[in-house]
Amino acid sequence: MCGIAGLFLKHRSAEKQDLNKMIKSLGHRGPDHTGFHLDGNLGMAHARLSIIDLETGDQPLQSLDKNFTLIVNGEIYNYKELVSQLQTKGHPFQTGSDAEPIIQGTQEYGKGFVEQVNGMFAYALYDKQAGQLVLARDRLGIKPLYYTILPDGFAFASEIKGLLPLLPHNPEINPEGLAQFFCNQFTSGRQTIIKGIYKVLPGELMTIDRTLKITRETYWSPSQVETVEYSFEDASRLFDDLFEQVMREHIRSDVPFGLFLSGGVDSAIVLAMLSRFQDRPIRTFSVGYQNTSRQDELEAAKGMADLFQTRHTPLRLNKTTLFNRIPHSVWSADDLMRDYATLPTSLLAEEAARELKVIFTGEGGDEVFAGYRRYNKKAPERFLKNLFSPGSGGFRTRSQIPLTRLGKIFGPELRKAVSAYREPFITAWQSSPENWSNIQRSQYTDLSTALPDNLLVKVDRMLMGFSLEGRVPFLDHRIVEFGLSLPDRLKVDKGQGKIFLKKWAERFIPRDHLQQKKTGFHVPIGDWLQGPFLDQLEERLLSNSGIKGWFQKEGIQELFAAQRKRPKQSRAIWSLMQLAIWHNLFIESGSQNPSHQENVLDCI
Repeated sequence: MCGIAGLFLKHRSAEKQDLNKMIKSLGHRGPDHTGFHLDGNLGMAHARLSIIDLETGDQPLQSLDKNFTLIVNGEIYNYKELVSQLQTKGHPFQTGSDAEPIIQGTQEYGKGFVEQVNGMFAYALYDKQAGQLVLARDRLGIKPLYYTILPDGFAFASEIKGLLPLLPHNPEINPEGLAQFFCNQFTSGRQTIIKGIYKVLPGELMTIDRTLKITRETYWSPSQVETVEYSFEDASRLFDDLFEQVMREHIRSDVPFGLFLSGGVDSAIVLAMLSRFQDRPIRTFSVGYQNTSRQDELEAAKGMADLFQTRHTPLRLNKTTLFNRIPHSVWSADDLMRDYATLPTSLLAEEAARELKVIFTGEGGDEVFAGYRRYNKKAPERFLKNLFSPGSGGFRTRSQIPLTRLGKIFGPELRKAVSAYREPFITAWQSSPENWSNIQRSQYTDLSTALPDNLLVKVDRMLMGFSLEGRVPFLDHRIVEFGLSLPDRLKVDKGQGKIFLKKWAERFIPRDHLQQKKTGFHVPIGDWLQGPFLDQLEERLLSNSGIKGWFQKEGIQELFAAQRKRPKQSRAIWSLMQLAIWHNLFIESGSQNPSHQENVLDCI
């Protein structure tokens, strides 16, 4: 796991001082080694977190003839198989790095070799003879990759903050992205929260030539999957072999690993699988809260830790600890996204990083095996929702903050931009196969939007904020293809989701744990966003330059008054607070890195 950055210029040579500014801002992603490659108008930089081939795996990597230069962020899980395959073709290897097969594979098969790569990755490969720079991002978007077009060239980086030092002007907020953040919780598609900075999309290859012409290819899409009418028994036999192979590849590491253990199904299944491949106790971590009205998952997580005899650490957080983590979590997230779970994830990451470099998580199980209740809407409900909000089959039809409330707090430019907030979901739904079921099309919509732009932002950025690699085996593309291909009767039954996965796991995990009501990664924000803190927060927000530039003072005052009467406005207030902090850190302070514990009010 690493940070990558680079420049491809048109009329001048790339300079190390520019690369140094970029990679320095990504140092948290790779504190073990920093490497540079300069070749005329091309410049590459790499910040390494050493996981595989600790001795000889530093990057950038070059082919023997010096024609190809490569930098990679991520892990290539099937690298051993690729090395064996390419050695039979006569390709020598200089290192034991999991990244090096990308060079020889491209030499042998062309840039389409990416289709043979299993892993989570974002890479840049320069072909000097052809004068081409190739950027590639993994199929599900587990690893991030951003780019911008400069007046004299093209620049890319693992995070937005890696591009900010090169912008020819102060960063400007993209109103469409900001409206999406308030309505959807995240900004989706190619756009970001900053004008002129874009994402390489999941499953995409981008090629930039000497004239800086950009061509794009999609090398993988979940829409290619076809439904198979499996029986449970046939599906179970196939999944046995598939999941074992995926886990064998995912545990490849030259450093120890652990697991974030919630009280739910998915992390318990990952724990059961990890326990099959490791003799010593698995290192596990879980989180809960003090002084809240809602039960957390610590007890359920402890049950799984005891069952598999892990070496377990539970964290019980209070309001002060959690709220003081907000500035660092906003800085880590980079692109604005409102997921309260970033806070406990960040604190878990800090704890795990004291002794580990690799953590497994259960993310993706709900998207892949249809665990969310939103996938199981009745036909009349879908019909009515699609009637009033057409385009996505009755799925993801509402703003998470009521539009009536947003209309009162939004300024004129945001009110104009909000009309398009559903476009990512409509686009995804319309591009899914028409012969798929509503459940499959809902899964596809989430896999194309919320998964890479929200859930995986949380996992990648919160963990990498503490130089910790996150591995998500449920999001191996082969598992995703298998889950999507299952018939609906193996996904949802009588209102309960993840039917196949839960039944399959009964051989490892007690049935009562698998059948418990889904609670999600709850964070008790509503219990805490009140009292004197709320009064101080309102005062700070109303004086923040980012808030004053985009929102209406009277609407914000009305919002806070409503929260005092009945605490149901947490999402809107939280979003305003995040934006104010983000604006302070990225627009006013040049992506200044806050400490791990900051008084949140001092950062607004």
